[in-house]
Amino acid sequence: MKLEHFALNVENPLAMADWYVTNLGLQIVRQATVAPFATFMADDSGRIMVEIYLNPADEVPPYRTMNPLLVHLAFVSPAPDEDKERLVAAGATLVSDQRLEDGSHLVMLRDPWGLAIQLCKRGKPMLTAVENNLNALH
Repeated sequence: MKLEHFALNVENPLAMADWYVTNLGLQIVRQATVAPFATFMADDSGRIMVEIYLNPADEVPPYRTMNPLLVHLAFVSPAPDEDKERLVAAGATLVSDQRLEDGSHLVMLRDPWGLAIQLCKRGKPMLTAVENNLNALH
């Protein structure tokens, strides 16, 4: 089986989708303009999607106070320092910046709504084809 999407109940899906498109390069695949504003966003591979919505059937998790290790969206970044600076300028906040012994560089941020996002540059790429494509762009 292939993973189609991961869904998150969020406080402002329309604004959040705009920020993710503008700042992380996601593309909107489908977006409802009425509640619950279900929005499907695909990464640049076109193979993985994140769905965000505001569904009052359950609470929006307290992302701002949750440990980022509980839930975060991780993005491959060939230039974590540059992406970190750009995202902070766009409203993200820095949580941590780690360089691991294996050569990996992991930056944890929170988006403007408190959801944790991680920038990953692995010492040994785990998604080789995707990382090679991204590296070719930078």
